[in-house]
Amino acid sequence: MANLISPDKTLLTSASVLVKALVELGIDTIFGYPGASVLSIYNELSKTESIKHILVRHEQAAVHAAEGYARVSGRPGIVLVTSGPGFTNTLTGIANAYADSTPLIVLAGDVSSLNKQGKVFQNVEISSLAASCTKHCYRYTEKDDIRDIIRRAYFTANSGKKGPVVIALPRNLLEAEYFAGKTNAVKIQDNNETIYNTQRLRELLRISKRPLVLIGGGCVDASDEIEKFVSQIQSPVVSTLMGIGIYPSENDLYLGMIGLNGTQPANSALNECDLLIALGVSFSNRSVCNGDNFALNAKIVSINIEDCPGNYELVIKADIKEFLTGFISENAESDLKEDWLVRADALKDEFILSEYVSDSLHSSYVLETISEYTKYYEPVVVTDVGQHQMLTAQYFNFNKPQKFITSGGLGTMGFGLPAAIGAHIANPGNLILNITGDGSFQMNLQELATCREHNIPIKIIIMNNGYLGMVRQMQEKIYHNRYQVEMINPDFTKIAEAYDLFAIRVKTKEELIPALERAIKHEGTAIIDVAIDSFENI
Repeated sequence: MANLISPDKTLLTSASVLVKALVELGIDTIFGYPGASVLSIYNELSKTESIKHILVRHEQAAVHAAEGYARVSGRPGIVLVTSGPGFTNTLTGIANAYADSTPLIVLAGDVSSLNKQGKVFQNVEISSLAASCTKHCYRYTEKDDIRDIIRRAYFTANSGKKGPVVIALPRNLLEAEYFAGKTNAVKIQDNNETIYNTQRLRELLRISKRPLVLIGGGCVDASDEIEKFVSQIQSPVVSTLMGIGIYPSENDLYLGMIGLNGTQPANSALNECDLLIALGVSFSNRSVCNGDNFALNAKIVSINIEDCPGNYELVIKADIKEFLTGFISENAESDLKEDWLVRADALKDEFILSEYVSDSLHSSYVLETISEYTKYYEPVVVTDVGQHQMLTAQYFNFNKPQKFITSGGLGTMGFGLPAAIGAHIANPGNLILNITGDGSFQMNLQELATCREHNIPIKIIIMNNGYLGMVRQMQEKIYHNRYQVEMINPDFTKIAEAYDLFAIRVKTKEELIPALERAIKHEGTAIIDVAIDSFENI
């Protein structure tokens, strides 16, 4: 293997080739936090204008920001951190991305491969720590070609069931001369060997009297095909939390979200259907609740890019977009189930979202008002985790994919603010709303500094009830008490002032719309601290 020389006659390092590989892949943004092990990479980043580096204030936030970027852009998010705690601080975010199938590449600095014996400063076993929550963990060695590893990591993260990939990068190898190894072509496995049993699905649809389509997060790339498919078979539609927005919420056939915090029409339809066509659904316990009673009267068809364990009538392992394109192109007519469509309409008519009666401002009113006021902007809405998350899913109308960004599988408080930053970087022309709770907001509020430094114009709505609301609700329901869930919060407007950001407090209905108007017109980051009732349940 020969060493390579750059055009200016200097020897190339592995760090410089790594950055060139990222540029070749079209990477335009990295979220990171520097440290000694990766300074060679930062040195190379300083020489290119193709990649923008966003300095966050905590490594967990770097991963969440990369998740927001990936979820909105459809491209892998890139994270760069140093060794030891630099990497261990990313693990919550990596696990979150793994649970929600979000494509990421985490470039993790590591200590020198020449000195791994005994007690070494900032030495952790990256591969062992990452094994349970990544698609793959690569360790760069002197025998490897760093360009090849970067390309492999990119396609691994972004193909099949997407997810995070970690690359452990020893400091000495990054700083050493680059020697080109044999770069193997990256081959993405396709589904050509899968036999699409469209005829069996059509037969099930023909004999069904009450079919129902269930949309999960695994079909975010197939929204157009799903609309055509539903139009062809004329079936009501429900979704999981992660599937919200893939099918238009305002369509008459849409009944809402299923599951533990789902809507009554959606769950009722799930109980009454006789055929459930699940598209890109992982059948998590929050969706199926008591699995023994899930869609008890229905034959279940699972169409997914990965195998889903379960006793289903028909399992089709396929890319959703590819499968539906083939199904639709056959132009077969479906029997119109008029009685079932009438019943689906009746389920919606029977259900009215209850308004919580209180002297204080309540979440349902606030979120419904925000949804109505901002619908013209078609905002990207990024939530944290808790009561506000589930109420946002119920009260907002999402009519396009990649507009509702939330932590589904892991339920990570602190996800919202950094993910909203990433969402803005991916789509700077869109209004970005971060709807959060007072508990979640304080998990990563240091990222207000990132917002200030990069003039990130996201609008943060804090649903401030002075409690860990979801936990309080469960304590009261299960244990008939409240313990360690009341929060003495700081003055969030003063915290915003310390970061030189705009903030306003809302305590009454009359103050809400004027506050929204001011926040949206403000060119930079804006915070609306909304005081809501402390004991509202969902």
